[in-house]
Amino acid sequence: MSNRTGAVRLSGFLRCASVEDIQLVETYLPEHIRLTRAEPGCISFEVSQTEDPLIWRVEELFADRHAFDFHQQRTRTSAWFTVTAAIPRDYEITTLP
Repeated sequence: MSNRTGAVRLSGFLRCASVEDIQLVETYLPEHIRLTRAEPGCISFEVSQTEDPLIWRVEELFADRHAFDFHQQRTRTSAWFTVTAAIPRDYEITTLP
């Protein structure tokens, strides 16, 4: 990942509770990734299943706070957000110095 001053990094986990949650993630994640990577200011966006199939690692890097906020706002109206809203997230958001 880049060490760009002012870049915003989100890292953490999406924690599914059931096989049904996993199926929702598998169904809607490819389009969510495609749309996010096309956003202005998206440097990297990776979501991958861990050794525990219920837990997904999330790593995002955006050029600045504006790009990160745009991403957050866009996803609030997306199919991804609607179908995965009940799946707990455990994220840490940092701004690179």
